[in-house]
Amino acid sequence: MNKAKIGLFGIGLDTYWDQFEGLLDRLNGYQKQIAEKMQEFGADVVDAGLVDSPEKAREAGNFLKTSDVDIVFLYVSTYALSSTVLPVAQKLKCPIIILNIQPVAAIDYENFNKLGDRGKMTGEWLAHCQACSVPELANVFNRAGIGYEFVTGYLGEQAVWDDIQGWIDAANVAAVMRNNRLGVLGHYYCGMLDVYTDLTKQAAAFGTHIELVEMCEVKKFRDAVTDTEMEEKIKEFHSTFEVVEACEQDEIERAARTSIALDKLVEAHQLGSMAYYYEGESGNDYENIVTSVIAGNTLLTGRNVPVAGECEVKNAQAMKIMDSFGVGGSFSEFYAMDFNDDIVMLGHDGPAHVAIAEGNVQLVPLPIYHGKPGKGLSIQMTVKHGPVTILSVVEDREKVFLLVAEGESVKGPVLQIGNTNSRYRFPIGAKEFMNQWSKQGPAHHCAIGVGHIADKIEKLGHILGLDVVRVC
Repeated sequence: MNKAKIGLFGIGLDTYWDQFEGLLDRLNGYQKQIAEKMQEFGADVVDAGLVDSPEKAREAGNFLKTSDVDIVFLYVSTYALSSTVLPVAQKLKCPIIILNIQPVAAIDYENFNKLGDRGKMTGEWLAHCQACSVPELANVFNRAGIGYEFVTGYLGEQAVWDDIQGWIDAANVAAVMRNNRLGVLGHYYCGMLDVYTDLTKQAAAFGTHIELVEMCEVKKFRDAVTDTEMEEKIKEFHSTFEVVEACEQDEIERAARTSIALDKLVEAHQLGSMAYYYEGESGNDYENIVTSVIAGNTLLTGRNVPVAGECEVKNAQAMKIMDSFGVGGSFSEFYAMDFNDDIVMLGHDGPAHVAIAEGNVQLVPLPIYHGKPGKGLSIQMTVKHGPVTILSVVEDREKVFLLVAEGESVKGPVLQIGNTNSRYRFPIGAKEFMNQWSKQGPAHHCAIGVGHIADKIEKLGHILGLDVVRVC
C-alpha cells in the first residue's frame, strides 16, 4: 500500500527557554510522544522539530517542502507567535491539522498553587498553554486563505489518538488513490446515463491514472491458459467460495480460464481497480468471456483490486476508497424496500468483497443474467451483520463529491437469487434515507464497507479538496 508522508512540527516561543528552566526539554518530550504514536499508526513521519522563531520557521518550511509531505500536523506546545507559523504554512501546499493537545486533562490546581514560586508556577502553566495560540493561528490562516482543521484534547485521551489516526488513514488512502491505476474494460451499459462519467474529472479529483484496456487482450491471455493453471484456479475457487453442487463443471472451467486472464490483465497493466462491461454478439468469443467474469472479478476484489460491473467507474473509485480503508467495499445497488421492517435491501450479481461476508460466500449458477446476455456463475453472499458505511462518488454538473451514510446490516430474510443481498437499517429511517440519498444525485450503484468510517471519509474529502455530503 502507498503510504503518505506525514509532516510534523511543533511551535513555541524562544523567549521562554531562558526564563523557565526545563520547559523546552519538556515540550520536546511531548512532541516526541506524538511522533512515536504516529509511527505506531504506520505513518512515515517527517519531524521538523520545534519551531520558535521566524528564522526557524523558514528552515522548517523548506525542510518539509523538500521532503514532499502530503499532510502536516502542527503541534502547539505552548503559546507561540503566529509569525513562527505563517512562513511554514505558506511554503506548504498541503492540508494542515492543528494539534491543540494539552499534556493532561486539567492542571493539578492544588499542587500547582502550592509551588510557592510564581516564576515556577508560570513555567508550569506555559506547559499547559496550548489553547492560547489556537485563535491566533486560526485568525491568521483565515486571513491568509490557508485551510486547516483542529484536533483538541489531551495526550492521554483516546479520542485524540483516534482522530489523529483517522487523519493518517485518510492521508494514506489519498496516496493510494493518487497512485492508483484504474482499468476500464469494454464500455458503459447502454442507456445507464447515471453511470456515464467524465474520466478527466475523476483523474483530476483523485489523481488516479485511468488505463483503457481491451477485450482482445483478455482473449489473448485466456487462449493461452494451460490446464495446470486452470486446475490451480479451480482450487482457489473451492478454497474461497462454497461452490454449490448445481455448478456445472464446464461453467467452473469457463470461469476459471477467464479469471486467470483477468489476473494477467491486471498484472500486465499494474491495475489497482477496474470497471468493466461488454456484451458482444450471441456466440461471440467476447460474450463468452464477459459472461464468465464474476468469479474472477470477485477474487480480484478480495485481493485489493476492486472491480465494478456495468462500467461504473465512479463506483470503482468508491470501492477502492473503502478497500484502502480496510473495510471492504462491495459493489451494490438498491434492490427493494421493506416498509414493515423499515429497511432497505441492496445487492448485485457481483463482483462482491469476500472479506466482509456474513458466513460463506457461495458460487452459484444463474440461468440468466438480468438485463444482460447469457448465463453463468454468480456470487451469493450477505454483508457481515453490524455497522456499515455506504459510499458513492458523485458527479454533478460542476464537480465530483463524496456521498456517505452510516447504517447497520441486519439479520432477516434476503432474496436467494444468486446475488449479493443484504438488509440495511438507517438511523433516519428507510424512507428518509432513500429521499435524502437520492436527492444528492448519485448513480444507482454504491460501495458498502463494514464499520462506521464516515468521519474518515470526511477527512479524506478535506485532504483531496472534495465536498463530502453525509446523509446519516
